[in-house]
Amino acid sequence: MPTLRSSSSQPQSASSPSRVSSPLQGAVARGHRGFPASSSSVTVPCDDRASDQASEGESDSVSADEGSDFEDSLRRNVKKRVAKRPLKTTPVAKHPKKGSQMVRGHGQKESEPPASDLFDAVKAAKSDMQDSGDYPLTAPGPSWKKFQGSFCEFVRTLVFRCQYGLLYDGFPMDNLISLLTGLSDSQVRAFRHTSTLAAMTLMTSLVRVALQLSVHKDYNHRQYEAERSKGPGQRAPERLESLLEKRKELQEHQEEIEGMMNALFRGVFVHRYRDVLPEIRAICIEEIGCWMQSYSTSFLTDSYLKYIGWTLHDKHREVRLKCLKALKGLYSNQDLTARLELFTSRFKDRMVSMVMDREYDVAVEAVKLLTVILKNMEGVLTDADCESVYPVVYASNRALASAAGEFLYWKLFYPECETRTVDGKEQRQSPRSQRTFFHLLLSFFVESELHDHAAYLVDSLWDCAGSQLKNWESLTSLLLEKDQNLGDVQESTLIEILVSSVQQASEGHPPVGRVTGRKGLTPKERKIQANDKVKLTEHLIPLLPQLLAKFSADAEKVAPLLQLLNYFDLNIYCTRRLEKHLELFLQQLQEVVVKHAEPAVLEAGAHALYLLCNPEFTFFSRVDFARSQLVDLLTDRFQQELEELLQSSFLDEDEVYSLAATLKRLSAFYNAHDLTRWELYEPCYRLLRKAVDTGEVPHQVMLPALTLVYFSILWTLTHISGSGASQKQLMSLKGRMVAFCELCQSCLSDVAPEIQEQAFVLLSDLLLIFSPQMIVGGCDFLRPLVFFPEATLQSELASFLMDHVFIQPGELGGGHSQEDHLKIEQLHQRRRLLAGFCKLLIYGVLELDAASDVFKHYNKFYDDYGDIIKETLTRARQIDRSHCSRILLLSLKQLYTELLQEQGPEGLNELPAFIEMRDLARRFALSFGPQQLQNRDLVVMLHKEGIKFSLSELPAAGSSGQPPNLAFLELLSEFSPRLFHQDKQLLLSYLEKCLQDVSQAPGHPWGPVTTYCHSLSPMENTAEASLQGYPRSKKRRIEGPSRRHREDISSSQEESLQLTSMPPTPTLTSTAVKTRQPLGGLEEMEEEGGSESEFTQGQPLSGTQRSEFSSPHHFRIPLNPPGPDLGNQLTRLSLMEEDEEELEIQHESSEEWQYTNKHSSPSEHGLDLLDSTELNIEDF
Repeated sequence: MPTLRSSSSQPQSASSPSRVSSPLQGAVARGHRGFPASSSSVTVPCDDRASDQASEGESDSVSADEGSDFEDSLRRNVKKRVAKRPLKTTPVAKHPKKGSQMVRGHGQKESEPPASDLFDAVKAAKSDMQDSGDYPLTAPGPSWKKFQGSFCEFVRTLVFRCQYGLLYDGFPMDNLISLLTGLSDSQVRAFRHTSTLAAMTLMTSLVRVALQLSVHKDYNHRQYEAERSKGPGQRAPERLESLLEKRKELQEHQEEIEGMMNALFRGVFVHRYRDVLPEIRAICIEEIGCWMQSYSTSFLTDSYLKYIGWTLHDKHREVRLKCLKALKGLYSNQDLTARLELFTSRFKDRMVSMVMDREYDVAVEAVKLLTVILKNMEGVLTDADCESVYPVVYASNRALASAAGEFLYWKLFYPECETRTVDGKEQRQSPRSQRTFFHLLLSFFVESELHDHAAYLVDSLWDCAGSQLKNWESLTSLLLEKDQNLGDVQESTLIEILVSSVQQASEGHPPVGRVTGRKGLTPKERKIQANDKVKLTEHLIPLLPQLLAKFSADAEKVAPLLQLLNYFDLNIYCTRRLEKHLELFLQQLQEVVVKHAEPAVLEAGAHALYLLCNPEFTFFSRVDFARSQLVDLLTDRFQQELEELLQSSFLDEDEVYSLAATLKRLSAFYNAHDLTRWELYEPCYRLLRKAVDTGEVPHQVMLPALTLVYFSILWTLTHISGSGASQKQLMSLKGRMVAFCELCQSCLSDVAPEIQEQAFVLLSDLLLIFSPQMIVGGCDFLRPLVFFPEATLQSELASFLMDHVFIQPGELGGGHSQEDHLKIEQLHQRRRLLAGFCKLLIYGVLELDAASDVFKHYNKFYDDYGDIIKETLTRARQIDRSHCSRILLLSLKQLYTELLQEQGPEGLNELPAFIEMRDLARRFALSFGPQQLQNRDLVVMLHKEGIKFSLSELPAAGSSGQPPNLAFLELLSEFSPRLFHQDKQLLLSYLEKCLQDVSQAPGHPWGPVTTYCHSLSPMENTAEASLQGYPRSKKRRIEGPSRRHREDISSSQEESLQLTSMPPTPTLTSTAVKTRQPLGGLEEMEEEGGSESEFTQGQPLSGTQRSEFSSPHHFRIPLNPPGPDLGNQLTRLSLMEEDEEELEIQHESSEEWQYTNKHSSPSEHGLDLLDSTELNIEDF
């Protein structure tokens, strides 16, 4: 039997009666012969694992019965050991040691616990685990949270206490290792998980003991060499002899420990690192990483590293994460990197590819690992490898982007801008190195062309290079330098970096769209943020006017510079006596506003002036005076240019541009400031009235004029709402608002689309503001201002929506071209228009029936507007469930009528447009949700109205065709899965009654009627009664193979109806071989109909069923002649069994029907649809 003893160990005879094979040797022997391959192992993708494992003498062949578990194999092993052991013989330890604690009586057998107790305990625990599924390592609750840590601590304490005695006894540790090895191979998850955790923790503790033994051996060797190097007169022979004995003892201990570690590694780790449970695999990988770091001389070899390399491909996040953390710990130690070169060359590509892992925490750890490799292994990562990491600095996850930013910093910036250290203290970087840093940052951002916004790059580098980015002295000096060699793009980028760093230091928030898991800042971080805000304000207040003066001609550079005021501590203007810089800023602001007409510059300027116009500031009077001067200048210019426009019939391009620019400036400031005292409403209204009447006003002038009038009305409403207003003021505002709405209504038919869209946006906002919602909250005095749009205005708004929103746009490309960006902007504009219209519907401004114009495009434009339409549908259902259901039906009616008028009734249900309508109906049906009982009356009402519509128009006299609206029944069948079984029977009766009124009944069934009847057949929803709490029959049924086969087919047909709405193939119930039916899945109807040609031995129908389907107008599917291509033969015995089962099903279903009629009541199920008085049976 192979053992773990070294070749230097003393040989012992296997046939000696005093030598008992230990459990450890048995476990190791199993490891060499091959462990049983349990069902709990997965294959990790690797190409060279088989050869490596074969070279180690490992095999996964099954040495015992695969169905056997741990207790069976252990029982056999114990029986063998007991049979070999002589009676009344005292067991002897492998290596008797001095001070051993084993006490035995003379000639007395050592007391051992009975093996049956252990087996009974294991079996009882196994049954408990299989019943509950929970065990301490996975059990919920606060009492079990610390169990794993306490359990591991117990194992470590056990080894620590035994490391000088019992650990080398040979009996307790061998039995423990044998127990853990057997349990780790169990098919019970609880045993396997717990024993693997214990074995790996035990292995880690043994590794620490082996490390201590190695240290003791080295110390002993130095002592021995020092004693032996002494002269003959000074040398002590007793000392040398004791050192030699100590060395021998340490060597024996080390061999013992290595044997235990080898048994645990081969018996547990080699099999469990690829266990089916990711928790077990993660434990193995985490522990082997600890072994490599703590005892690198023995474990940091390629034969052990390969397990981590293979597991890098694991499909579970936790396992991959443990691999990366273990590798990061190894690469962080520069003394170990030389031994990782072969592993790095083999698995570097995999480590680089994990940067793009779908799990963010794994990708973060992969980037951190590459950063450690970059620091400690020079030249390993190529430029191509680094370029795979660079785009990640723009990732939406901040942790991942920050890790990539650190990698970028160490790769590009740190070698050039390294901080010098003198006497252990970090020295301040020189201005030259700071400039080098910003030049490198500019070149990376501009040349890489990975992103358009530098704010994300600044946020990624903030954690590792925040001190450089907060060096605003270097940034501003670069911008204000006269002899700089920066291009236009570089200047714009540098200004964006300045603004982004200021925003990051002042607010601490990441850019828009970047996700961070932090909820807030710590007190220390808030203190640093306040200090940074004061520093940047003190530095930039004197320089901001200079920057505005230098870049005043460039709108792209001026707009972000004006945004700097958002992040200033404006009180510093007062406390630091910097009013002169405030005067300079106001002068530059006025020049910028007068010089530019771009919306971004005007909005930034108006917002900056709004921040300064705070009455709490001591300098408010100065800022207010500057604002009045600026508005006076703009108003005088507007009045002068307006008179010229109204008096002359023609204006040149320069005059039109000047008037439009002045209106844009006034509109931007009217948005942020109250300009009511300048009375801009009357001149703008006159301008718009002339534009509507004559059409001589240019479009670029009308757009800002519309906005000015809109802001004027809103500011007037703000004044009236804040104080008690007279009736005259209310009526004056109401008149202005109605007049402006009429102007906007006239602009909806304008030629220019931008005028139409602007008028629609302003009109929808005004209608919403002046809706009945404005009197909510104690504002009843505003009731005279409530405005309800007329029917003509509502219809024009709906027509505008059809013409400008529900249009088919061109396909988007890669999203990088200018044309794609334009299409995306247009899509956002259309979404804004649709959202404005839907708000009018929800808040009751427009009739809710107008929502049909939106709902009917739900499926066709789902990708563009699906979220908006879905929210509107949900809100409409919350307002009125019944009305919303009628609107859904109205949408389908409108679409069907439009298609009928375009294509005609012939072949209507085969058109692609009709298939799209069926998909829309299916989506409408899914919107009812799982509340089947709550929506019962709504779905029945929808079916009833749909049937009326399908038969509302009869075919022409003398025509044999079907009614033109009959195909609508196919759309209605999509709602059938939402019906109860009783309602389906009732609707079938109602359909039969309606069909009797059709004078020209065909001799063969109409396709839509057959499809609809199939959707209402009882077999389509057999499980609904049990799902909704309806009682089942108490009679027990005998399940046969043919019966189960038919139930499986029936369930698959039901699923097919709900998912694809395509009729399935019917189940064979006779010996006649039939071809595929035109519309299948009607076995239940055929059985209830009782076709005599098919079932000559069938039982007669009950009276209720006979009267229900005996009408000559009831449509049955005709039987086609048999086909030769169906190779399914049924024996006479199986047919007899099926006939008996069908009779049993009919009998039990009739019992269930009677039982339901007896016990169901309106109080239990809401509206009782079987009661003729509730549903008005006359209509049915």
